[in-house]
Amino acid sequence: MRRKGVPVLTGDGSGRAGVAVGVVFGLEFCFVNFGLHFTAASRLVVFLYLAPFVVAIGMPFIASTERLNRTQTVGLVAAFAALAFAFEEGLVADDALPLQWLGDTLAIAGGILWGATTLLIRATRLSTAAPERTLFFQLAVSAPVLLLAAAVAGESLPAATVEGAASMLFQAVLVAFASYLIWFWLLRHYPATRVSAFTFLTPVSALLFGALLLGEPITTRLLVALAGVALGIQLVNRRSAPRGDG
Repeated sequence: MRRKGVPVLTGDGSGRAGVAVGVVFGLEFCFVNFGLHFTAASRLVVFLYLAPFVVAIGMPFIASTERLNRTQTVGLVAAFAALAFAFEEGLVADDALPLQWLGDTLAIAGGILWGATTLLIRATRLSTAAPERTLFFQLAVSAPVLLLAAAVAGESLPAATVEGAASMLFQAVLVAFASYLIWFWLLRHYPATRVSAFTFLTPVSALLFGALLLGEPITTRLLVALAGVALGIQLVNRRSAPRGDG
């Protein structure tokens, strides 16, 4: 930000919006983390990705031009259905945890807050702010929220290891910095409803990288899910045909 001359604080009111986004972002990950104590990760992933529907429902109240048409709505549902199909075994497993309903509820709440973060950015002055400023607020505000939640939950810092340090470096540089910075740039330049559909690629890609990096099998289910997500994204981002004069 210093190199590019992007100020941290300005008088345009975006600071208050930045604090709100940071708090909501932090709470989202609190719900996700606590939810994993009560439900399976495969179930949590599916419920978390209700977020694009939150964006699709809320964005028309912010920008009427971002209302999805029938074809785009079908595409969004198709992408979500493909994701659910990929994780179907975890969704219908017989060995349910005692408080699985609580974990599922926390996952849904996390998905709602994820979608709310996108809506807050688009509904406030952050929609025109530099992506670096939005990222700064999100991380600077959510960090103490998450540290406080960890203290309340009685969590302690893990032992220092090379593997742990490498994992933290990967999370900090590629996930928390690079990917989110690109994400905020996309939200500033493209319709949020269409961009959000691409997030369905994340969990399915995780299964694919599990096969490529960890030697896990590439199943027919995975290939069908990838095709379904791709089709859904294509439908969501399909341009409407121009109307004729007649």
